[in-house]
Amino acid sequence: MQPAPVSKYRPFPPVLLPGRQWPNRTLAHAPIWCSVDLRDGNQALAQPMSVEEKLEFFDLLVRMGFKEIEVGFPSASQIEFDFTRRLIDEHRVPDDVAIQVLCQCREDLVDRSLEALQGAKNVIFHLYNSTSPAQRKYVFGLEKAGIVQIATRAVEHLKQRSRALVAAGTRLRLEYSPESFTSTELEFSLEICEAVSDVWQPTPADKIILNLPVTVEYAMPNVHADQIEWMCGKLRRRDATIVSLHAHNDRGTGVAATELALLAGADRVEGTLFGNGERTGNVDLVTVALNLYTQGVHPGLDFSDINGIREVYERCTRLEVPPRHPYAGELVFTAFSGSHQDAIKKSWAVQKPDAPWDVLYIPIDPADIGRSYKAIIRINSQSGKGGVAYVLENEFGFQLPKLMHKEIGRLINEVADTRGTELGPQEVYDVFKEEYLENQKTPLALSGVRFLNRPDEVTCEASIVFNGTGLTVAGSGNGPIAAFVRALQDERLRAQGLPKFDILNYSEHSLGKGAEAKAVSYIQIKTDHGRSVYGAATHTNIELASVRAIVSAVNRALAQKK
Repeated sequence: MQPAPVSKYRPFPPVLLPGRQWPNRTLAHAPIWCSVDLRDGNQALAQPMSVEEKLEFFDLLVRMGFKEIEVGFPSASQIEFDFTRRLIDEHRVPDDVAIQVLCQCREDLVDRSLEALQGAKNVIFHLYNSTSPAQRKYVFGLEKAGIVQIATRAVEHLKQRSRALVAAGTRLRLEYSPESFTSTELEFSLEICEAVSDVWQPTPADKIILNLPVTVEYAMPNVHADQIEWMCGKLRRRDATIVSLHAHNDRGTGVAATELALLAGADRVEGTLFGNGERTGNVDLVTVALNLYTQGVHPGLDFSDINGIREVYERCTRLEVPPRHPYAGELVFTAFSGSHQDAIKKSWAVQKPDAPWDVLYIPIDPADIGRSYKAIIRINSQSGKGGVAYVLENEFGFQLPKLMHKEIGRLINEVADTRGTELGPQEVYDVFKEEYLENQKTPLALSGVRFLNRPDEVTCEASIVFNGTGLTVAGSGNGPIAAFVRALQDERLRAQGLPKFDILNYSEHSLGKGAEAKAVSYIQIKTDHGRSVYGAATHTNIELASVRAIVSAVNRALAQKK
């Protein structure tokens, strides 16, 4: 990097726009959407899509609800020409969907593109030429008048040569792009757009599309919004014009630039799924559309199976959606942080189906876009007690008492920290099972137990093994748990080191449904050394689940004492 002060780069000049209106507006409806995946996105791929892959992608876009789809550059290559012909000849384009083709402002390319469109029902013919000072100087060697002439001559040629196509029943609309709009003087952008409109003569019933692209992103999003509002306020045929956006993402602000430009008055958005495109890509239509949805504005596109959309995209483009990509990434509905997990769990528990969405840290209901709830909370060394409890409950049905959350959370964190990796749900359960459910063998083990119920008390007789010695102990209490605790207070056990303890908390619930469902019991004990620990156990008999949970707790207390 150049040391300060930086003289190699210049700040982008602001737009003189006193009284700008866009900062005070809100978006209340969706724009017209146009996917350019099959042209702009495809030409940016290291291995372009085959015709069959493009056909599958086209079908996906139609299912999603796109009514305008740029299908290619038919004058640029035979593959692009053949793909356009297959769409038309095989009647793959629904009547309410317009296919859009891109063409440079050259008469021979216009003719070749019209040849590819014979028989189409609904067409947008997209003409473009470069307009910026640098393009005029370095590429074309022309003054402004020469650049305007390139555009108007091509539009006049299209108007004349498309008459036969229109007479045969094709609806043909013109889209014109002053390429490098954001790098072009606004006055000249307006001049060339007006010149094109003068030739085409649009009407409010048959509008021209003026596409004002961020071909390369040089400025902050607010500057782009100023440019769009300036143009919208100056166009003489605004009521006969659809102002279209086509943002690239060189500064990483393509979505923001598009949203602010919509506030500034634009009507239409061109972009790609997941932002595919040259350099850093086009604006991501998935993000722009679902951002609208989270503000209560239906985008008019269907993302209810976003996983399926991502699967087709990744297979056809050979690109991967990053795990942190908004809405569609693998990890975007996943919390590792303990405090976040706890907040998600608590707010989700009180979320009512008919109430406005208000789950902390999750701006959209994953179910609305076909995402699963299961991956929302995942576990690593940064995770908290709430996240672990969430996984155990939602994946395996264990409704841990709240006081037990901290204990199991600390244990899982230690395991994750030791392994240095994320723990999957099964791994979390395996740790829980080993620590609690299977901790009933050493140093205390229960060989058998029998309860005798009397009117005023329960007597327990238990066969146990403690530190390798078999004993039969007995005790009475007001219930099976109290009776078993009394039995474990046998002096012979105390002499061998089994601590005296009291029951602090007890809870239980069924695990599954039906006659074969197990019961799970959670019991917290406090030893005479002041140590409080939980035990847990499952069994089809709730009394046996409870005494086994006590054994689990005692063994855990003895292990911690060591």
